Amino acid sequence: MTGGRVRIDGNTLRLPGGVAVRFVRTLRLPESGTHPQPPGLGEFPVRRVADHADRVPERMRARGGVLLPVYLREAMWLSFAGTTEPAALQVGVGKVCAVSGEPWRDRLSRRPQNYVVLPRQPWLDGINSGTGTVRQFVAVPLGLGATVEGQVTGEEVWGGVQLRSFPLKERPLAEWRRRERERERQRARQPGPAGPPTGYGPPTGYGTPTGYGMPTGYGPPAGHGTGSGHGTAPPMAAPPGGPASPDGPAIPGAPGSPPAWSPGTAPPPPAAPFGAAPPPAAAPPRRAAAMGLGAGGAMRQEVYRDDRPLGDWSEEPAGRVFVHLVTPPEWRRITGEAPPPSPVDRAAYTRAGLPWYDYYDADAEDLAPADALEAVEPVGAWLGDDLDPWQAPSAGQVTPLQDAPGAPVEDGEW
Repeated sequence: MTGGRVRIDGNTLRLPGGVAVRFVRTLRLPESGTHPQPPGLGEFPVRRVADHADRVPERMRARGGVLLPVYLREAMWLSFAGTTEPAALQVGVGKVCAVSGEPWRDRLSRRPQNYVVLPRQPWLDGINSGTGTVRQFVAVPLGLGATVEGQVTGEEVWGGVQLRSFPLKERPLAEWRRRERERERQRARQPGPAGPPTGYGPPTGYGTPTGYGMPTGYGPPAGHGTGSGHGTAPPMAAPPGGPASPDGPAIPGAPGSPPAWSPGTAPPPPAAPFGAAPPPAAAPPRRAAAMGLGAGGAMRQEVYRDDRPLGDWSEEPAGRVFVHLVTPPEWRRITGEAPPPSPVDRAAYTRAGLPWYDYYDADAEDLAPADALEAVEPVGAWLGDDLDPWQAPSAGQVTPLQDAPGAPVEDGEW
């Protein structure tokens, strides 16, 4: 276990060292062809496992961390907007590195690179499977072999998403802060109307959806570094009782292994409105429908090569967290909350003339695709053809973009 505290702030995971991670709902891409980046359609709600310790399976409780609800074949991406200082972030899908395709390692590696560099990497939509492209993260059940984990390792043991952050060492961090202060002074001396500070992360925009149905009010990005990327997604409800306190309870954990997929379950109890407090009576924990991430359609997106010496980064992580993916019925049973609505109709979105996006950083170098991830097949090979209607966006709908405190989460053993 690592000693650093991970906290939930609304639906944002805040890892030590200023790292911010949000899980964002989006349109699922067709599994053939290469596509622009889809919009953000709202955040996934995130809850602490420890807040529902009497309702989650022992294996989930042992790993600690957080849980979020996701529909079968629903797509997601990770936003790093709001990250305040440089960090190296490892992203695992079933403890397979989403960047290198190698098994989860405790240390940073450059051969191959097994992390993304923040804040230069504003978001990550999928596995590093092609030159200048990624394959979309898509939720699938464990037990079929369709996950990235199953295809790369030959077994499905973990599922979920794993995050681990490494800060800069003291000297390079002090130098970075000095340069940032100098840049701020230079900006302050420049003539012209004062604007908001740019900060770190992707451009604001990719639009402003107003809810979890068809988004409206899409507009151009508002500049570098002030938004959430892929759309200024409205937050879903904060945890029951309001935003989590910075000194709130921690999430415990210990050794364990994942639950098996069990699609047939008894009807769950009636759900409270989304965001409402769960019912006081605790149902006995039972086997949960465990989910992992498979590969969906390809999109144009680069995973950037680190241009710092590897020795600039701390050798020990500042914090880590296990993110459990559960089905909507399990979310309702565990939390007592109604799950988010089902995903948006992607063809209707495009027919409405709403935007898609292209993002390119001319100063950054794309990592080569990982051999193990290039070989990963899309989930349709296991779940059947994707029959949802699809309409490709017109050229005018693709918008080019310029580069651009909560409750503590105690770690478990994984």
